[in-house]
Amino acid sequence: MLDTSQKIQIASQVKDMLNQARIVVTEEEMGQLEIAEYGMDLWSSIGLQIIVYVNTENCCAKEMILFPRQTCPEHRHPPMQGSAGKEETFRCRSGEVYLYVEGEVTPHPKAIAPKQREPYFTVWHEIILRPGDQYTLRPNMLHWFQAGPEGAIISEFSTQSHDETDIFTDPDIIRVPEAE
Repeated sequence: MLDTSQKIQIASQVKDMLNQARIVVTEEEMGQLEIAEYGMDLWSSIGLQIIVYVNTENCCAKEMILFPRQTCPEHRHPPMQGSAGKEETFRCRSGEVYLYVEGEVTPHPKAIAPKQREPYFTVWHEIILRPGDQYTLRPNMLHWFQAGPEGAIISEFSTQSHDETDIFTDPDIIRVPEAE
């Protein structure tokens, strides 16, 4: 688990990346920065930083900031009452993103699955997103993604987000840990 000084350092790095990409966020938004550790104590390899702009019953918009080679683990957004599950569009704003979805396995993928949890990365159809590229994930689609060697920023536009209901391939993942 990250301590307070580590969280302050991470927030500073996030702010620097956003500034470099010329993405303006307010102090209030920075104050709501989520550092997703997934309950793994592997934050530098399996982790993600998130700023949510809006999350209503109809839509969600957020920035996802990944440090070099940081990975969001394999998961899906299942159907919920009255919904087929979250549909989301990823738009790369800076860096390079290696997105993996169901489909034909890509030979020689660019991502490197974190060795500690490698068996839980099962979909290997690679989509490479560079600044300006985007990809839409259909509801309940198994996926994971990793930043390239320079890190990455992804804008996500989706239907309503319920991160606490995400289903991860790795049974040890805790998406929303209990409050400390």
